[in-house]
Amino acid sequence: MHNHEIMQKQYERLGICKEVYLFGSRIEESLKQRFASFDQTAEFNQMKIISAMQKNKVSAECFNASSGYGYNDLGRDTLEAVYADCFCGEDALVRPQITCGTHALALALKSNLRPGDELLSPVGKPYDTLEEVIGIRPSKGSLAEYGISYRQADLLKDGRFDYESIRRAINPKTKLVTIQRSKGYATRPTLSVGRIEELISFIKKIKPDVICMVDNCYGEFVEEKEPLEAGADMIVGSLIKNPGGGLAPAGGYIAGKKECVENAAYLLTSPGLGKEVGASLGVMQSFYQGLFLAPTVVNSALKGAVFAANIYEALGFDVLPNGSESRHDIIQSVTFHNPNAMTAFCRGIQAAAPVDSYVTPEPWAMPGYDSDVIMAAGAFVQGSSIELSADGPLKPPYAVYFQGGLTWYHAKLGILMSLQKLYEQNLVNRDLIC
Repeated sequence: MHNHEIMQKQYERLGICKEVYLFGSRIEESLKQRFASFDQTAEFNQMKIISAMQKNKVSAECFNASSGYGYNDLGRDTLEAVYADCFCGEDALVRPQITCGTHALALALKSNLRPGDELLSPVGKPYDTLEEVIGIRPSKGSLAEYGISYRQADLLKDGRFDYESIRRAINPKTKLVTIQRSKGYATRPTLSVGRIEELISFIKKIKPDVICMVDNCYGEFVEEKEPLEAGADMIVGSLIKNPGGGLAPAGGYIAGKKECVENAAYLLTSPGLGKEVGASLGVMQSFYQGLFLAPTVVNSALKGAVFAANIYEALGFDVLPNGSESRHDIIQSVTFHNPNAMTAFCRGIQAAAPVDSYVTPEPWAMPGYDSDVIMAAGAFVQGSSIELSADGPLKPPYAVYFQGGLTWYHAKLGILMSLQKLYEQNLVNRDLIC
């Protein structure tokens, strides 16, 4: 029996039929050159992380746990120096006490804005969970409740920045500009670091003292350059996404200008305490090791995203980014215009998981969202979206957002399983597969 036949049998044991497997193999074969370019970026970023770890003298002592106040926590303080160097910032705050990406963003915004200030988004509406943070949807503790106003400039229909609207929106009250790199649940393109640099340059020429913050979630280590190198004052992200490498059990980070980071630290803990307190509670080794592995894990997730784009594009579905576009985050959206197809996709991703593969995802009212959301996430860390997952709001146009994959092979299985579920329910054109 030839090697490809042995591999086909292995996939058949997991429920992938011959037709789906062979269709996937043809797509994979066409992507070899693309995958090689991802390998090159991963290699560059791996060297960057090793260099930062060596420069800051990471040692076995850095993995020791601290408790109580966490004074003089060598591992915590060294890790923050490593993050600052990796992302080309003056300082960083990297803590397990930051519970998620939304918390990290709320912390960065609240600590650097004061009553009477105005927040501007020049890239349209932010991600759903930030609507309540800002006060677009009323919520206790929102920025609006503290007298911080909000303004946004929508993107043009073709996804370009509306520079005239941005110019008009900037005013004496504008204190902070928030730029969401990834598209979230929108259908706009993800922003490359190059485009972010153009936008920040335009804004700084109008108001040099404005703080430019980039929501870096899903974008870390996708490119060789990060937003702080493009003029951002502050970047924010979650450790259960890219930089945690699938090993960090919780946490978030803020990196950038020293004053911005210090402001965030004083809000996270207390005025007068800042970064001096906050026990690491035994998570330091997973934080370091996760960061070390992050370029390889992100590489796998990118390969999975491009594989998914090419699979579903070949079957006639709208995908964003398309199968040949450059990549600037790990998220891949597929628009089905059909709730049954969207649900089948998510159930396929769940069925491919190493954890909770027997669970059937159902839509539910998740906190922070304005409609039911279906989510497939059979993860080692709850909600970890650097692990293979798929989700989306169950409303038109019924677009699903696929991301993650700790290994390329698992991402591949997940996509094939999603297609298998659609194939079994006649929700795809079988002639195109066979």
